[in-house]
Amino acid sequence: MTWRSVVISKPAKLKREHFSLAIEQEQTAFVPFEDVAVIVLAHREITITHPVLAACGEYGIGLYACGDNHQPNAVLLPFLQHSRAVRMQRLQLDIDRPTAKRAWAEIVRMKIRNQAFVARHFGLDVADRLASYERRVRSGDPGNLEAQAAAIYFPALFGCGFVRAQESWVNASLDYGYAVMRGACARSLVAYGMLPSIGLFHDSEQNAFNLADDLIEPFRPLVDLHVARSVRGVGSDDALELTAKDKAALVALLNVDVAMPRGVMTALAAADQAAQALQRLYDGGSDVLLELPRVQGLAQHRDER
Repeated sequence: MTWRSVVISKPAKLKREHFSLAIEQEQTAFVPFEDVAVIVLAHREITITHPVLAACGEYGIGLYACGDNHQPNAVLLPFLQHSRAVRMQRLQLDIDRPTAKRAWAEIVRMKIRNQAFVARHFGLDVADRLASYERRVRSGDPGNLEAQAAAIYFPALFGCGFVRAQESWVNASLDYGYAVMRGACARSLVAYGMLPSIGLFHDSEQNAFNLADDLIEPFRPLVDLHVARSVRGVGSDDALELTAKDKAALVALLNVDVAMPRGVMTALAAADQAAQALQRLYDGGSDVLLELPRVQGLAQHRDER
């Protein structure tokens, strides 16, 4: 199983050496492609060869590029690896609205449940209220309980004056972590033959990641938990920009354990299982069979082999 997240935060040249990624810096490091899940290019002075790009497609590696604001702004995804991709995309387009609405309700419930876990973790008094919102979510979330939950959750977690649109270390961290999770979800969706642009709930014509934005929702509180703990632990010194250490820690969330119906696994593996369950939903399965992650802390996965 792929598990490594490679973050390049210094000038480097990336080359392919047989079955490994060669990272040329002061010294050259080699990482087997079969072990790599994602590569994040987090420096402007990185060159990458065509064989590396081709290997990312061959091995199903998500390759992230960061923009001038140092946030991930693009992801290279494998091109239609699934053997029945066209069939899956037709099923996506043909899904009936009641099924899509019930599936969206399941996603919202798990997102709010995970938000309630984060609130309890920090002893916040909004935890019970969030739990009540979760119980009240109905098909399609007509009461917009997802937004109501966010309206009490973020100020409780980051302070009463917190606004998601403002420039701050917290928002920069959330944006970075969400972008990494979003790309991981898109990578898994493509692996199972789905188009990330065709969503269950999100349907913007200008968004190439509508379905990834559906699937990411229960994963977001994992990022929130890490950022909130970081702020409470050492603080950010009012800095606006993330350090290389900050970014590496956010990418490492892909290797944090979450609970899934089939057991405890990394967030990255959970994205794969969630995408697989979503594939079954499109193919006539029940929305109650969706497999979604339950946040249980920030413990890094340990391979017991």
